[in-house]
Amino acid sequence: MFYAVLAYHVEDTVQSWTPDEDAALMKDLLEVNDRLTREGKLGPAARLGATANAVTLRGPGDGMVIDGPFAETKEQLLGLYVLDCANRDEALAAARDLKRVNPSAVYEIRPILLYRPGAALAAGPA
Repeated sequence: MFYAVLAYHVEDTVQSWTPDEDAALMKDLLEVNDRLTREGKLGPAARLGATANAVTLRGPGDGMVIDGPFAETKEQLLGLYVLDCANRDEALAAARDLKRVNPSAVYEIRPILLYRPGAALAAGPA
């Protein structure tokens, strides 16, 4: 089953890191990513751009474009991972590995439900 691991953080905190601090964190995160890739569990992963450059589309019809993400929360969604795991516990274990190297982040784990009849996703290597 595929799981989305959504990475939340206080955006101002992330933007306050020096290039060296950011690079050190990314090095640690990439070590987890590399292991998950070797295990055939990691699909697409992305660090999202600044929320200041985001828009939200909501409402009926064509919708209304609103500047920025529209969330009443301290943390913003700043990245995501797609994991191919046997069950939620396995996805949770992978998210805990990410949390160990990025302890101030918040990770949300959700099953991904595919709504594309006839279009199968290939599982990673065993």
